[in-house]
Amino acid sequence: MVLGAVLTSLVVLFCAGCSMLSEERVKLQDLEFTILSEEKIPDELRTLIEEKKQEEFKFTYSDKEHLYICVGYGAQETGGYSIVVDELYQTDNAIYVSTQLLGPGPEEKSNRTASYPYIVIKTEYLDETVIFE
Repeated sequence: MVLGAVLTSLVVLFCAGCSMLSEERVKLQDLEFTILSEEKIPDELRTLIEEKKQEEFKFTYSDKEHLYICVGYGAQETGGYSIVVDELYQTDNAIYVSTQLLGPGPEEKSNRTASYPYIVIKTEYLDETVIFE
């Protein structure tokens, strides 16, 4: 009798856990953003990027007025790369960002000057965790 109650409780807990894991992420809103050119990046943030640019990086920076989402793709053999923002949106408990590195055209591949492609996305300050996809 006791064993049956314990098994029933475990099944209920297991099923409750399954439903929590399968919850879909609900997009509340797309966020407006600006891609910053190098000269518009705050000095302190520019220094951080310079220190990290040799390797891939993903981090955020805030001045309590704006949120800066930074994604770098590390050292590349040539120039001519570009980065696009596929998505930037808010859910009820996080901000999701997805970027993509686009390769250089054939003309840039012959130029063997290393580059360090990165993007700085500026959006309104929200006190939310940023999830990089």
